[in-house]
Amino acid sequence: MLQIPDTLAARPVTLPTAMPAPSLRPEAAQDAPAVLALVDGAFGPGRFAKAAERLREGNRFQPDLSFVAVSEDAVIGTCRVWPIRIGAVRRDTWFLGPIAVAPRARRLGIGARLVGAVHAALSARGGGVIVLVGDRAWFAPHGYEVVPHGRLSMPGPVDPGRLMWRVVGDVSTDGVTGAISVPHGARPAP
Repeated sequence: MLQIPDTLAARPVTLPTAMPAPSLRPEAAQDAPAVLALVDGAFGPGRFAKAAERLREGNRFQPDLSFVAVSEDAVIGTCRVWPIRIGAVRRDTWFLGPIAVAPRARRLGIGARLVGAVHAALSARGGGVIVLVGDRAWFAPHGYEVVPHGRLSMPGPVDPGRLMWRVVGDVSTDGVTGAISVPHGARPAP
C-alpha cells in the first residue's frame, strides 16, 4: 500500500486547464519581445554559438513566411524563416528556424501547424527550397530530407545528419549546391 506523508497529503493540487486552440498568423513587429522570450526559453544562450545563428546575424526574417501561434492573446509558438543564398543560386532559398513553443503548449501539434503554415505561404509565393538544421525524426514526416553529403556547407560546423531540406512548389534542388550564406543586401534584424 502506498503511504503518502501527511505533509504532502494536505497540499492542494493544481491540475492543468484546457488551453484554447491557438490561432496562427504572420509574425508582426509587436510580437518580437514574446518571440525572443520563447526562443531564449527553448534554446538558451548556447544558440548564439551555433552555425544556424550565423545565418540570422545581419539578416532579417521574412515576415510573410514567419508565423506565430497565439492563444488567449499570448504568443505561445513561433517559426521564423530567413532568406539565404546557396552558392550562386539566387532563386527563393530559405532557412527555417528557430521553431519554439511555450512549455505549457508543447506536444499539442503547434510546431507542426507552424511549419505547415510556412509551407502553405511559400507555396502561395511560387515555392522555393527550405533548408534547416534539425531532428530528422521530427522533420522527415513534414517532407524534409537529409541533404546529400557535400552538397551544402553551413557557415560553421553542423552534424551532416541534421542538415535537411525540402522543396515547396514546382522547383527542384538541381544545381543547388555550395556555401549557405546571408544574401547580399539583406537588412539586419531589428
